Amino acid sequence: MKKELTRTLAIFYCQNVPESGEEVRQSLEKRYGKSIRLFPMPCSGRIDIVHLLRALEEFADSVYVITCPEGSCKYLEGNKRIKKRIERAKSIIESIGIEKERLNLITPVSGDDKVSLASYADEVMEGATKLTPSPVFKKAAHGAGKTKRK
Repeated sequence: MKKELTRTLAIFYCQNVPESGEEVRQSLEKRYGKSIRLFPMPCSGRIDIVHLLRALEEFADSVYVITCPEGSCKYLEGNKRIKKRIERAKSIIESIGIEKERLNLITPVSGDDKVSLASYADEVMEGATKLTPSPVFKKAAHGAGKTKRK
């Protein structure tokens, strides 16, 4: 079992990512504990900017969206829509002084790329050790807002 990090990551993912079933999700949540929150979506195109911003506001130091490969979205353009939404959300958080690197998009190169959800999660969690705590929670701790980590 891996050591629990002091950072919390939110991972929204398309259910068409290889090996992304309920058993895999539960296994990852057990392995990483409170350091990871996984949100399966029928399509990454269903994720709205509000979902991303709310995760950053309420609990996440960083948010990742994992899509299906371009050209293989069963809803045609879902992974293209989320790309535009991520860029918009990045501009919003940057305008209020939060690093845009806290929002990330992972899109497999092709349908032949059969990387599992667990592999992506492990990669993301490894990178989390370099991540600084979110400034949102630092301000909340000093009474500037009502936002608290759950």
